[in-house]
Order: sequence, then structure tokens, then C-alpha cells
Amino acid sequence: MSSIKEALEQGQGILRLAPTWVPRSFCVPGRRIKLHPDDYYVLGGVRGGIDERWLSSTTPAENGPLTGENEGLSMIVHNDEKISLKDAIDEVGAEIIGERLWNEYKAWPMYSKFFDNMGPLPHHIHHNDEKAALVGQNGKPEAYYFPPQLNNHGGDFPYTFFGITPGTTKEQIKECLMNFTKGDNKITNYSAAQRLEPGTGWFVPPGVLHAPGSLCTYEPQKASDIFAMYQSLVNEVIVPEELLWKGTPEDRKGDYDELVSVIDWDLNTDPNIIEKFFMLPKPVKAVSEMEAEGYRENWICYKSEDFSAKELTVLPGQTVTIKDSAAYGCIVMQGHGKMGVWDIETPALIRYGQLTNDEFFITEKAAKEGVVISNPSNTDPIVILKHFGPKNPDLAP
Repeated sequence: MSSIKEALEQGQGILRLAPTWVPRSFCVPGRRIKLHPDDYYVLGGVRGGIDERWLSSTTPAENGPLTGENEGLSMIVHNDEKISLKDAIDEVGAEIIGERLWNEYKAWPMYSKFFDNMGPLPHHIHHNDEKAALVGQNGKPEAYYFPPQLNNHGGDFPYTFFGITPGTTKEQIKECLMNFTKGDNKITNYSAAQRLEPGTGWFVPPGVLHAPGSLCTYEPQKASDIFAMYQSLVNEVIVPEELLWKGTPEDRKGDYDELVSVIDWDLNTDPNIIEKFFMLPKPVKAVSEMEAEGYRENWICYKSEDFSAKELTVLPGQTVTIKDSAAYGCIVMQGHGKMGVWDIETPALIRYGQLTNDEFFITEKAAKEGVVISNPSNTDPIVILKHFGPKNPDLAP
């Protein structure tokens, strides 16, 4: 029997994952993702600080020539062995993600992450499928949810710029891009910032300019790491020009009209951008009915066909069976107890390389049969974030 088959059998369809840490050279860690204070720069100053933890990822990080082997890839923990989730899905496919996703994608086509930056990110953009295909990648929609458990402080700038102010012209944006190497190109003069609130979220389609704020963010997204930075100075830090052209084909670098063409102009200038992109949690069914069964569950990311996410709360002293129609990854945010055969717990502090009992991947079969979660505490709820792949059958259109 192969190791992955043994792992599936041992976990009864629930795979335990090791933490996956990712540095970013252009970021300053917000220090809210439970990594030990000595370990945020453990990979060396040239790599930058660790300000991301990737969840249920089969997507390699795109971090330039110094990118580490397997950087960004989630690892299944099986006895003393680690198996990449990507290799496992390549090997047994539908046994993990189900026939529906395997037949259409032959892969796990999303991942999630914690993004934890002390300051705001530059105004940037993710390419759509058509543009991303020019450099051999997938387009990237993403979503944000701001977990209360990871936001004891808001960082330097808990506001996110979205889109382009209606009335702005393409020539004005092009001029900002042409001024990228001249200091502050002032592109956010043509955008509006929204205040970020823990317990809420946003959807960001490809082609929409956005400058994420400094709350610690849970980000389900399509399996891609494509982006381009359109703002040259943020939080008094100069953005390297190479990041302006990241995601641009070699033969089109230097073409500012190409950069403008990546922008979905109608979406960016929509005056109803809050209505279109803002997400309040939505109960999956009547709250009274769920609480009578010992839990609460909300949709927290639900405006994309490419992924979705839920927040599950198991009330103190309760044992529940939770059924879903699709495979999913999950991360335990609060509390401790049992999930299937596994002990689950929320660590307070994690050393780089240390294993935890807070991250898992649930196969489609196990999800459909129902996952039994027991909360032995008489005070503390168990809170779990769950990230799903495309076209979740449980998410009503």
C-alpha cells in the first residue's frame, strides 16, 4: 500500500497537514500568525520576513530565484514522513478531491493563506485567465476574511483601496504607471479606501486594483500566484520596478498600454463597488436550528465560482456531525477537541518547522459522510475556517 493510501486510511479520509510558511521580500510581518518572534526572519534577511502561512496549497510560491524547494506547498504528515498534498492528489486524485473536481481540473484548483503584514501592500492587480495564460499561469480571483482571533491589533493601515474612482481616465492611470520609477507615482489618488472590520470580508475579482490593508487576512483564492504591483511607493518603501512588469510577457515589457489592458475598467470604476465586493457572514441555515444541534456555521466567502469558505463554530460541550458536499481544507482558529480520529488544538506559538494539530484536509467522501467534531471544553468554542474548491454544490447561486 502506498504511503498516501496509508495516510488516508489512518485518518479515515482526513489528512493532517504541516504548517507552510512563505516569506515576502517586500513585506514587514505583522506578527499575528503565531510564529515564534525569533522565526519571522529565520530564512535570512535577503528573503524578507515570513508574513504568510499557506493552507491546503498545491501551488508553488513565486518568490524569484531564491525560492526554496517546495515553498508554498502543503505537506501531509504521515508517521515520520511528509508527502506533498500536490503529489498525493496527482497519485490518487478523486480519492481526495472527488470525481467532480478531478474530472474537470485534474488538480486541487485553489488554496488559502493567512496574509499578515504590518503595513498596507501596494495597489496591485491579479491577471485574468486570458492575460495569465500569456505567461503560462492561471488568472487569480481572491477573497478576504478578517478572523477576529488573529486581529488583536490592526497594524499600520487597516484600510484597503479598491478599484478606481469613477471619472478617472485610462490616460491618468497610464501616466501613473509611466511615473513608476520617479518616486511616488500617486496611483492611489485615483482610488478610495474602505475601512476593514474583523468578522467581515471582501471579494476581489481578477483585473481589479486593490491595496490590501494591514489586518491579518484569511485569503481563499484560485490556485495561482500571479500579480503585478502598480504602486511605486507604499509606507515609505520603494517597490522594485520588476514587480510592475511581473506577469507581463517578455515581448510586452515596456508597453504601458499592456499594463492598462490588464485592468477591468468597468469593474474598477463601478460606483457600487461596496455592494458588489463586500461580504458579511451568511448563516448556512437557520441559526436557531444550528444552535439546537450544537454549532453555528456561516458562509464567509461566497461571491466567486472558483472557491468558497465557511466559518464553523462548535459550541462548548457539544459533539456534532458536519456534512459537506465537497472536499475542503481547514484550519482551527480557536479551541481544542477531536475531529474524527484526530486531536485538534489551536497553538499559541509555533516554531518554524514545528508540527501542529490545527490544519487538515477533508476528502470529499469523508465530507459527505460527515465529520464528527467533539468539543470537551465547557467555556471555549471550537472555531474552524473551511476552504472549498470551485462550484461548491452547497453554495446556492
